Amino acid sequence: MNKARGLCVLDVDGTLIEEEVIDLLGKEADCEKEVAQLTAQAMRGELDFESSLKKRVSLLKGLSIDAFDKIYHELHLSKNAVQFIKTLKESQIEVGLVSGGFTTIVERLAKDLGISLFAANQLEIKVGNLTGNLFGPVITREVKEETLVRWADQLEVPIERTIAIGDGANDLKMLKRAGLGIAFCAKDIVKKEINLQVDDRDMMKVLDKIGYL
Repeated sequence: MNKARGLCVLDVDGTLIEEEVIDLLGKEADCEKEVAQLTAQAMRGELDFESSLKKRVSLLKGLSIDAFDKIYHELHLSKNAVQFIKTLKESQIEVGLVSGGFTTIVERLAKDLGISLFAANQLEIKVGNLTGNLFGPVITREVKEETLVRWADQLEVPIERTIAIGDGANDLKMLKRAGLGIAFCAKDIVKKEINLQVDDRDMMKVLDKIGYL
């Protein structure tokens, strides 16, 4: 395998995909409105992400894991996401997914897109149903930043040759730490702090912001 020339870390919900998976899970669990409201507040930076996530996950207690397969087939990748990832890989830029969503979905997306690096939250499951709890570390904005740095170290890629792409408050530390942070169809709180912005949901437009392909 050729040594990576760079690293691009993508947020998932609202960036790589159009949807917020937890909102779709809320719909399946008949608590869509409450979950969506908490998600929107967290993404705007109005609520602490970790406590907001735990509250939203608690509302999903009892939901069958069968809901994940249904939801996976309802997801929409952002326009040209497959081509964007292919272009990066052809330029020896490794791609990773880091998400405040869930491994049940993110691992499957990573596999389908040929991506080996991914990190997401883990839901506790008992007898085929969600318990309403998480286990393992929560993917906070600090953990997203730490993951970017750890993957860069593993790949021996200097931090100045890293790219981070995200849309919500939970992505801010990662976007600021990367050599190049790009706000993609981002919330206002992100646009205020990140200068490089793409407001068209077409991932190939991101290439215009990347100078070393």
